[in-house]
Amino acid sequence: MLLCAVAATALTALTAATSAPDADARTVADPAAVVREWNAIATDTIKTSLGPRPSGQAAIWHGFVSVAVYNAVVGIEGGYALYKWRERGPAGASSAAAAATAAHDVLLTYFPASKERIDASYADSLAALPSGRARDRGVAYGKRAAARVIELREGDGRFADVPFTLAPAPGVWRPTPPAFQPFIDTWLARLRPLLLASPRQFRPGGPPALSSAAYARDVQELKVMGARTGSGRSARQTETALFFSGNLVEQVQTAVRDHAARHRLGIAGTARLFAAVNASATDAVVTAWDAKLHYGSWRPITAIRLADTDGNPATTADPAWEPLLLTPPHPDHVAGHTTVTAAVVRALTGVLGTSRIDLRVPSEVTGTTRFYGSAADLDRDVVDARVWGGVHSRTADVAGHRAGAQVAAWALDHYFQPVPKHGTQPLPAPGRHTSS
Repeated sequence: MLLCAVAATALTALTAATSAPDADARTVADPAAVVREWNAIATDTIKTSLGPRPSGQAAIWHGFVSVAVYNAVVGIEGGYALYKWRERGPAGASSAAAAATAAHDVLLTYFPASKERIDASYADSLAALPSGRARDRGVAYGKRAAARVIELREGDGRFADVPFTLAPAPGVWRPTPPAFQPFIDTWLARLRPLLLASPRQFRPGGPPALSSAAYARDVQELKVMGARTGSGRSARQTETALFFSGNLVEQVQTAVRDHAARHRLGIAGTARLFAAVNASATDAVVTAWDAKLHYGSWRPITAIRLADTDGNPATTADPAWEPLLLTPPHPDHVAGHTTVTAAVVRALTGVLGTSRIDLRVPSEVTGTTRFYGSAADLDRDVVDARVWGGVHSRTADVAGHRAGAQVAAWALDHYFQPVPKHGTQPLPAPGRHTSS
């Protein structure tokens, strides 16, 4: 689950952290500020549109915006290979103007209901930049960068009718209490990825057999550590489960903005960081939903309440068992949270060139911020959190983590690569669309 309704009212707690900065904060001396600003605007726009939706959708839209901004910036600044495009920007164009324009146009295309706010933010962004030929050229190039991404995403499978067809049986997912919602956003499982060749490129193996010892261990751990009441969790473990029970994608955006600002990344480096993180997260969501739709494994609440139907003598049913967190309306295997987190962390370490990620991650649910210096520590906490929340088996968490890391490692081998500042584009990887 990427957006959990544990505390819907808490979704407003980070408004100040994600709202766009004042115009005075945007200066020519820090052109990278416009990339951070438009990431914050995108975060607020997406959040306003989706609300507390327990789905991976938010990552998709951030991916679209980030690759458009990346092309708009690096096409002018150079230094990195463009994303599925060959049109370099004009000399002397403002990359800040291009970035704001690309983000504006992509957001306006997909979120027209937010037009008034998006347009007002765009006017502020342009007003903070010197008028003249450089800004005008940047605007024109940013429009082309946005149009290119929008063109690439045509007919990509968004909102397609994708049915869940597995017949009811022990081990098979079914709607869970209290809302008993149907499988949400099944189309994510068939969405054309931003980077990968297909949604199933890194599909993990399936869940353990119901008769296996591994399955019994998963169920027993969940019964003890994921229960709403009478659990074996410590106070810190409960806080960890709650900390990662909200909008993971928003947590990531806030943390990456903070990292980029504190480390004074330039505009091209900032755009690259967001593109690598968010495009990898997009394809991690697609990978996770592909596995969910393909394997269709039941959630812990169902597995524990109906353990007397699984044929495993090492499990026992508890019809009254409740998880700490509300169970989101999609299957267990694999966990979206761990798949996305692993992709984000692997993208960060790949771009930064170190496992020391230096992230300050906030939580709107707990109202606290955690510091993560180590990539491994963040991955570990998210894996544990989903078990301690009672919403995912450890097997689903670990398999998702492995798949997400594979997605991002492959992505960085094929995209967002450094090139000489005024050099030619590297040859595209097999299967990449590169027409201009």
